[in-house]
Amino acid sequence: MTGTSSPAATISTPCRVAVAGASGRMGRMLIEAIRASDDCVLAGALDVAASPAVGSDATAFLGHASGVAITADIGTGLKNADVLIDFTRPEGTLAHLAVCAERGVKAVVGTTGFSDEQKAEIAAFATRTAIVMAPNMSVGVNVTLKLLQMAAKALSEGYDIEIIEAHHRHKVDAPSGTALKMGEVIAEAMGRNLKECAVFSREGVTGERDPSSIGFAAIRGGDIVGDHTVLFAGVGERIEISHKSSNRSGYAQGSLRAVRFLTQHTTGMFDMFDVLGLN
Repeated sequence: MTGTSSPAATISTPCRVAVAGASGRMGRMLIEAIRASDDCVLAGALDVAASPAVGSDATAFLGHASGVAITADIGTGLKNADVLIDFTRPEGTLAHLAVCAERGVKAVVGTTGFSDEQKAEIAAFATRTAIVMAPNMSVGVNVTLKLLQMAAKALSEGYDIEIIEAHHRHKVDAPSGTALKMGEVIAEAMGRNLKECAVFSREGVTGERDPSSIGFAAIRGGDIVGDHTVLFAGVGERIEISHKSSNRSGYAQGSLRAVRFLTQHTTGMFDMFDVLGLN
């Protein structure tokens, strides 16, 4: 966590939230959660120019009119927003954050697949506005990460570590951002550098397993929302810590918790451990 805070206060007026990727599966889940919320209101909806939903009402899929039209223009989409929630693609998210930083709009970023250089750009934006960024906004996943941190410290010797993740056929990056975050948390707890010990593929005669490595396996198929299992395999026993998502509502509710957290901060870079008080 790095950043500055404003005095904590109860939200007296609804927080005005814009959603990027508004016509996608996650975007619609976020819009539905915002509409059901007592302290947040939909203030903007963004999507790519090629989307057939551009120009339509953002809540039309719910059978209601919000008065908020989906737009491809970033400035228009953020015009009335206090916070943007963005689960899109790295290039799109960076373009959105540049405008957020310029206008002082805060951001909750669930996009994955950023390069180190892109992460540095986001950190620079966070000197001008407040950002919560996490590869997974689910409260359950972040509690799982905390459990993995504890397990890794206790099982740092004599246990081989493998991370298995499964997602739907449309996911474009692998391993998932959540799986990589799990690896980072485990490696840090063990005093290792994930870039030096991660193994992302095995084929042919690989030789014996390096005991210091952390292995990754990615499965893609059907409509799997997101399953993650970390296997600590020792001699005579194995421990598995798993999280399975049956729908995206957990990501949406976690995102709204991040939105509420940002009402108390003006600038800075935060993650879901900060939001949930787990740091």
